[in-house]
Amino acid sequence: MPTHTMRAVRLHEHGGPEVLRYDEVPIPEPGPGEVLVRVHAVGVTPPDWYLRDGMSNLPVEARPKFSLPAIPGTDLSGVVEAVAADVDGFSVGDEVFGLLRFPSFDGSTYAEYVAAPAADLALKPAGIDHVHAAGAPMSGLTAWQFLIEVGHDYPSGFQAAQHRPVPLDAHKTVLVNGAAGGVGHFALQLAKWKGARVIAVASGTHELFLSELGADEFIDYTKSRPEELVHDVDLVLDAVGGPRSKRFLRTLKRGGSQFPVFFGEFDEEETMRLGVTVTGTTVRSNGTQLAELGRLLDAGTVRVAIDSTFALADARAAHERAARGHIQGKIVLTVA
Repeated sequence: MPTHTMRAVRLHEHGGPEVLRYDEVPIPEPGPGEVLVRVHAVGVTPPDWYLRDGMSNLPVEARPKFSLPAIPGTDLSGVVEAVAADVDGFSVGDEVFGLLRFPSFDGSTYAEYVAAPAADLALKPAGIDHVHAAGAPMSGLTAWQFLIEVGHDYPSGFQAAQHRPVPLDAHKTVLVNGAAGGVGHFALQLAKWKGARVIAVASGTHELFLSELGADEFIDYTKSRPEELVHDVDLVLDAVGGPRSKRFLRTLKRGGSQFPVFFGEFDEEETMRLGVTVTGTTVRSNGTQLAELGRLLDAGTVRVAIDSTFALADARAAHERAARGHIQGKIVLTVA
């Protein structure tokens, strides 16, 4: 067994990337239903910087409870080091990846070891390395739960109705806004897997990347307005969101849907008038779905693009990279 302490990145106060500290902390003990994972790589996700800055993007009453110091992180790939007595399906030495305990904020993956709920893990696809596997869980499951199968019946927190994916096939056209980012590049590939025609919206630097991933059409939003060029699509998946999200409603045919991954601002009267639906969900940890996605990753049907990698000790630099934007795929922390 390892020594009793490990290195982990923690925040002791909220703020910018400079509040991330490289600390020595005790190695966690796996509780019932958990395994201890020796972490090899960590996917950097937006909730990591939301936690770091104190959830300033959420209304006070909607902010999840957490205490400081906290270890950020939800996504990991690594090797099982120990298994609780009640866990079946994983053994010491198994390579695994997962999105831990989301939507709570105690995944604690910015660390050398993590106690992980076995239900949140899947066997790592043998065909990809830990860096690529660590980039998949949150972004891949978000795209999966929006587009393919929700896999849970929890309301999103932003709407009362249950989200229902639009069945995708060769007769459907999907526009993905923010197609080069973590969620966007998975959404593009999953829609193509289902046979749909995909229009990718991103900045011009990503055109070659997105055509290689299978985009049928590319729109550089820095040069043209997608809402003026595109009409009669069946589905808009908006991985950018925010106040400008509703301009994409004009690209939909009657009966079409817009899925905002990050909450946009919509006017119910306008959506009724256009005859369209706006619906979303909140991604949740799901080892079973991750295993399905893993099969696509293993086959090369879906691939994880890596924007950049940083050592765990350099988490601050990884967050600084995220803040600059225009990310192509995923930022990943490597753990020796």
